[in-house]
Amino acid sequence: MTATTPPRYDVVAIGNAVVDVIASCDEELIDELQLNRGGMTLIDEARAEELYEAMPPARELSGGSAANTLAGLATLGLQCAFIGQVADDQLGKVFRHDMRATGIDFDTPARPGEPATGRVLIFVTPDGERTMNTFLGAGQFLPAAALDEELIASAAILYLEGYLWDPEEPRRAMRRAIAVARNAGRKIAFTASESFVIERHGDDFRSMIEEGIIDILFVNESELATLTGESAFEAGLAAVAGKVPVLVATRSEKGAVAIAHGERAEVAAVPVMKVVDTTGAGDQFAAGFLSGYVRGEPLTRCLKRGAICASEVISHYGPRPEADMLKLMEERL
Repeated sequence: MTATTPPRYDVVAIGNAVVDVIASCDEELIDELQLNRGGMTLIDEARAEELYEAMPPARELSGGSAANTLAGLATLGLQCAFIGQVADDQLGKVFRHDMRATGIDFDTPARPGEPATGRVLIFVTPDGERTMNTFLGAGQFLPAAALDEELIASAAILYLEGYLWDPEEPRRAMRRAIAVARNAGRKIAFTASESFVIERHGDDFRSMIEEGIIDILFVNESELATLTGESAFEAGLAAVAGKVPVLVATRSEKGAVAIAHGERAEVAAVPVMKVVDTTGAGDQFAAGFLSGYVRGEPLTRCLKRGAICASEVISHYGPRPEADMLKLMEERL
């Protein structure tokens, strides 16, 4: 369906509402705690408490993949809104404040009682690699009833994160949101998030791709291989490119590729003096890309925006921009 009314928002996202707890550590601690180095592992509240006690001094910053992307988009001047579930607790209040302070509309009511607001315990080794351990908390109980369907229908793009596809209740909510957005003639953007999510729900994702439900798909090299079963990057691209209007595949230091309506573009990674923390790199790449896409910019320029945003966020701790991103774009584009 073609949209009949101009969008109020550029992007509305549904995602995990979590607070990131980030600490530097040595390789030995990763082994000692038996963590999945460089990956993301879902944990329960007891394990979250155990890991928190074992962490070195940490920074606490609002995070969540889709929320991070919105934060990047907001700093680039786009109008955004977020749908996600926090608990009625202190971390929930912190998350809500941080979103609104960034200029993002966030009005999903807090959930009373247990469980607590979600958190991600992130261990960063000296090479900048992050190992994430996620307690979803209240976020995994986002119900379809909490959706503001008028809000969803008013956005040019509905952006969904794969991480939240794992719990059953928010998965139902996202399916409903997809139907609302498509009925309104809006675009659906989807980030696969992590290979383990694809391993669990790949049939769902492949079905959505085959049915033409996803308009913009974000994956990294590993996720593309898991999704397609093709170990060779080019073979993976070929397996998906004709099935989604816009495919964006990131390759860390090897740059990124996008294929849109038969057009292919590639960019190199933007070099940084020192990689401090890779948390949020993919989230901010998506923000940069979408900031160009909604403005109708050429594909290569959209990729360049993504690369600039990713390079900024890996140069400091935390998953959200710290620099003046509009100024950075002016200098580097």
